[in-house]
Amino acid sequence: MYTKIMHKRILLKLSGEQLQGEHTSGFDTERATWIAHQVKEAVDDGSQVVIMVGGGNYARGAQLANDKIQRITGDYVGMLATMMNALTLADVFNSEGVDTRALSNVEANQVLDQFTHRRAMSHLTKGRVVIVAGGTGRPFLTTDTAAVNLALELACDIVVKTTKVDGVYSADPTKDPSATKFDRLTYDQALADPAITVMDKAALGLAMEQHIPVLVCELLTDGNIARAASGTPVGTVIED
Repeated sequence: MYTKIMHKRILLKLSGEQLQGEHTSGFDTERATWIAHQVKEAVDDGSQVVIMVGGGNYARGAQLANDKIQRITGDYVGMLATMMNALTLADVFNSEGVDTRALSNVEANQVLDQFTHRRAMSHLTKGRVVIVAGGTGRPFLTTDTAAVNLALELACDIVVKTTKVDGVYSADPTKDPSATKFDRLTYDQALADPAITVMDKAALGLAMEQHIPVLVCELLTDGNIARAASGTPVGTVIED
């Protein structure tokens, strides 16, 4: 069972949509500043934080693909979008006193340092937040799957997936007022229920295979990231 325990290291998954804030696209510096202070609270409490960023505020690979643009090309454009988010988010974090380094799984050394396990671990042990862009660096894999993969590589204790609502529901609560919230789900339950789409099924399958818990909680509730890092019950936990 999931019990309250301070997590030494967490993987925080942020979507591009969350980084666009109140805008219809692009990057919202005000929203990023708010996130920086939320992450700082967790760091000040003693947790190390790794962030995997999405890129949907600029481009989504699957949506770009058509009879003229290959899906592979679209996915690489999506990876470039995540790199823009990592660059700007790291600048905002550093300006707010949160020591941060951005790394990329897609080689672009003129703008971002290349991700390596040794480099990321060095930054983490120095107390820095590490933001990773580029997903896995390969097409056909979502940043959700990349987030779980990264959490495993960097020995994170938990994957924290932030969303618009305060956990996983039996249906979309914004559309179905009768939807009920789950405090806890098993991986099997989350994978078997087609109504649960909060995270890519491949990502959940990898989490199940490697026994790493996934916590789904609302981003815009003040203190949620710190609570998740501290093991305080919040949102919905998906585990064995």
